[in-house]
Amino acid sequence: MTEAAGVALGALAPHPPLLIPEIGAGRDLDAVQKTTSAMRKLAAMVSDAHPGVVVVISPHAPLFEDAIAVLADDPLKGDFASFMAPEVSFSFENDLDLAREIARQADTMGVSVALIGERERRAYHVDRSLDHGVLVPMHFVVEAGVKTPIVAMGMSLLPREKLYMFGRAIAGSVEALGRRAMVIASGDMSHRLTRGAPAGYDPHGAEFDRRIVELLRDGDVEGVLSLDRVLVERAGECGYRSLVMALGALDGRRFEPEVLSYEGPFGVGYAVAVFRPGEEAADRAILARLLDRREKAMAETREGESPLVRLARRAVEEYTRHRRVIDPPEDLPEEMKGQAGVFCSIKKYDQLRGCIGTIHPTTASIAREIIRNAIAAAADDPRFTPVEPDELDDLVYSVDVLTPAERISNTDELDPKVYGVIVRKGTRSGLLLPDLEGIDDTREQVAIAKRKAGIAPDEDVELFRFEVKRYR
Repeated sequence: MTEAAGVALGALAPHPPLLIPEIGAGRDLDAVQKTTSAMRKLAAMVSDAHPGVVVVISPHAPLFEDAIAVLADDPLKGDFASFMAPEVSFSFENDLDLAREIARQADTMGVSVALIGERERRAYHVDRSLDHGVLVPMHFVVEAGVKTPIVAMGMSLLPREKLYMFGRAIAGSVEALGRRAMVIASGDMSHRLTRGAPAGYDPHGAEFDRRIVELLRDGDVEGVLSLDRVLVERAGECGYRSLVMALGALDGRRFEPEVLSYEGPFGVGYAVAVFRPGEEAADRAILARLLDRREKAMAETREGESPLVRLARRAVEEYTRHRRVIDPPEDLPEEMKGQAGVFCSIKKYDQLRGCIGTIHPTTASIAREIIRNAIAAAADDPRFTPVEPDELDDLVYSVDVLTPAERISNTDELDPKVYGVIVRKGTRSGLLLPDLEGIDDTREQVAIAKRKAGIAPDEDVELFRFEVKRYR
């Protein structure tokens, strides 16, 4: 009997190389026995599902901020030479038709895809070999006797809605080409579970792992997608985004979830879970709700903009679309009069997209300072490419108006939530704004300002502090 086309199985699979016998020999493999057994059980399920292609999403594949990399070499090869086991190698046929169809469908949804072939690998300095995020899960799949083509891809720093949407493109492409597919989200959980963990200890790590396991057991996709951003970042994980993409491939369908195992040896969490798709169900069509929520949130952001932020946005939009520098409004609000240093920050999907500012006033008014610095943040920040017109609807702005800087004698006079800092050594200087997410320690604040200035950590510096009034 011909098996039905579509996504036949989804899974979350960890990828510690020590699960490979040639690498783990002589180590404490009892600590990962649950994971090893669960991976073999998962591989047996893959075999029973009879997929014609396995799609693997790896966090260690080429990573782009605003696009998803899909490997376009054929065959796809890799080994464990970097883990002292070069003899363990694999070669897979690449289902290039499916890879290209995924890229096409994703593009129609507004999700950028980079097909990585020979030319792109040279341009982006990408290794041709498959990474261990692909090879470890596929080791178990091959061990179970499954011999199918694969499609391998990375994740991205795109927002969750876009990642989930990409998963929908995977499902649509599989259906369009009549494939029967298995989708594997390769990724470990928190790397911060213990004091000796690879990424250092953070109590958020265990909380993140606990929440993910609970949500997967319940099949609560919206719960996974709405996890607190700070919790995810503090966990130091590498599987969350892959998981979001894989769950997107099940959008609109009921599925039976099963967590096969979880353990946290060596300070890293390993979860093995499987999702068996069922019938279509309107209440499981989450993508439309996600997009509607994002659209409403952006509309609320625009409606709540302060006059200073609205001016910054207008300046960027006019310059980006027409290369024209606007004039300040004739009737300036009180907070735009006078002179001050101003920083304009732009974010896209909660990621910094540009930030330029002046410590001291350089124009006749705060309004003109905003216009100049907002345009510079969009077009001249050397860390980023210039903002393009098709990005404008996704940008969020903030404006910081600075008080004059005052010299201080030591870091005891700083508070990263209240004061920004300027460090100076000769002609080199670096500035860090106050009240930045994730910066709670004075030493860290000064260290970052030094790095920005190219000042060594142990060099003595002059210290200055300032306050800001932040407008959103």
